[in-house]
Amino acid sequence: MSYPKDLLFSKEHEWVRLEKTVATIGITDFAQNELGDVVFVETRACDEKIDLGEPIASLESVKAVSDVYSPISGILKESNETLLDAPEKINDSPYEDGWIARLEISDAEQLSKLMSAEEYASFVAKESD
Repeated sequence: MSYPKDLLFSKEHEWVRLEKTVATIGITDFAQNELGDVVFVETRACDEKIDLGEPIASLESVKAVSDVYSPISGILKESNETLLDAPEKINDSPYEDGWIARLEISDAEQLSKLMSAEEYASFVAKESD
């Protein structure tokens, strides 16, 4: 499993890439592996206010339907519309082409509660025991 060092991670297996005041959000390599092949993605409408822990998308895989929860609060600025026709991008490229949403961050302090790549790797190792 890979966990890029430039990302932050949540205990719910989402990742965050910061670009000034915008956070790109997706699910981790670990999460997509646990889900299996993603076959359908449903996202929220743009310009909606999203609170920490609120669902930003729903993923249907061959194993289950799972919500993706926002690891921060903000305004939804963009959803990855290519996932509607190519949901497999979440499996093939979870940290690049498989991103799910972009939020304008409303509470930067929430970022301090997220884990570094090293902390997340340790968290996943403990969870897998």
